[in-house]
Amino acid sequence: MGRSRNTRRRPAAVEAVVEPVDGGLAQLIPDPDRPRAWTLLIDGAPQSHVDLDDPGHLSFEYQRRLGHVIDLVAPPGKPVHAVHLGGGALTLARYVAATRPRSTQQVVERDAALVQLVRRALPLDANARIRVRSADARDGLAKVPDGWADLVIADVFSGARTPAHLTSTEFLDEVRRALKPSGVYAANLADGPPLAHLRGQIATAAARFPELALIADPAVLRGKRFGNAVLAASDLPLPLAELTRRAASDPHPARVEHGRRLTDFSGGAAPVTDAAAVASPAPPPSVFR
Repeated sequence: MGRSRNTRRRPAAVEAVVEPVDGGLAQLIPDPDRPRAWTLLIDGAPQSHVDLDDPGHLSFEYQRRLGHVIDLVAPPGKPVHAVHLGGGALTLARYVAATRPRSTQQVVERDAALVQLVRRALPLDANARIRVRSADARDGLAKVPDGWADLVIADVFSGARTPAHLTSTEFLDEVRRALKPSGVYAANLADGPPLAHLRGQIATAAARFPELALIADPAVLRGKRFGNAVLAASDLPLPLAELTRRAASDPHPARVEHGRRLTDFSGGAAPVTDAAAVASPAPPPSVFR
């Protein structure tokens, strides 16, 4: 789930693609400023933006922040093994393929009808080594070999909410199993005031990973509005200085919290377990207006 800053009208002659999928009504809306770019919405909630001519272009704020993590997970251009939990329009898988050629990627997307729509309307590069599996994210993750992934990205929303079973320590145990010892986990989280979900997710990640960083708009961190935050976690130190520089230089600058400040931000929240997990909060209707 994300927000696009583009509010200009699309040309009337370019038609949107509208089809029912398993998760609701999918809409592919043409981008008026980019000839072969589209925004995917599910039941009115923006999910992905893809530019088929320039897969290295990331339009949504949260996707740019995940892009920074992708850029810094290994030396520039080096192929990686990546797992994407949640596919959408396959924006981030396309980004990895474009910026790190010869990477091997697995995408797990539960909505089989959405996968078919995206493959047909927004075809993947035939040379991209991207395998898409239609399965529940946690079930699909369980099929990833031990220690296979350099990067696991979680960007899963059902009805604009992250499912409860993808918010727990048990889920992160499965993430850790799939990651290489040097691997990085990155999650797109959405929350608003009083930020109870976000604080709980930080505590949950801290219970499983020693190194954390949170990238978010300062207004979201202050609880002023609902929005996205990207949480990165690893067993090894994260590239905090470069993450901070890149986040600050974005068109819509973000702040990077880590260490004691991030611990303080979590406010003593308890780690989430499967037994107590709930879905992330639904965004207010005003978010998508």
